[in-house]
Amino acid sequence: MGHREDLLEGAKRCLLEKGYARTTARDIVAASGANLASIGYHYGSKDALMRQAIIASSEEWGTGVAQVPAGGEAVPADAEPLERFAAVWDLFLQRIATEREFIAAQVEVLGLLPRDAALREAIGEVLPEGGEGLVAIFEGVPDTEVDAEAARVVGPFYQALLTGLMVQSLLTPDSMPTGRDLAAALRRVTAGEVLGKAE
Repeated sequence: MGHREDLLEGAKRCLLEKGYARTTARDIVAASGANLASIGYHYGSKDALMRQAIIASSEEWGTGVAQVPAGGEAVPADAEPLERFAAVWDLFLQRIATEREFIAAQVEVLGLLPRDAALREAIGEVLPEGGEGLVAIFEGVPDTEVDAEAARVVGPFYQALLTGLMVQSLLTPDSMPTGRDLAAALRRVTAGEVLGKAE
């Protein structure tokens, strides 16, 4: 790897170990083995590098969710929609439960968005692509098979659920729902049975 890649890897490590706001340029240099001047040369600033690190980490995390964990089972290709919904959420929930440093960094960044226009713009640029990726994961298809309307309507729905679950995992990790719970909730809401049987 060159200095550019080394810096990005170092920044991603710092993101997990120290958090977004507490990471300094010197921390990144120590974690990457690069020199201080190379941050400005390759990324323009420490903040620009950290923005790239949060985006790259998020993309890698999302890609990793789609992979079957060791000892786990793949989501059956012929699964019913709610069964697939539950099984895929279980994959996400396993990652959320075991990667608390990553989740903490994600939630920290959410809190910074209202006061950091450059960070908000950087996240905003990749948000639609992230929604498209989530639709692809839940449907078990390549990103190229997700049409624009599905990405626009369903992508933000998955993003909202994922963000909420990340926050909840930090607040009440011992009372997280399961994929089956989420599927049951969706079924009850859409059937008009939240408080009991529909009439």
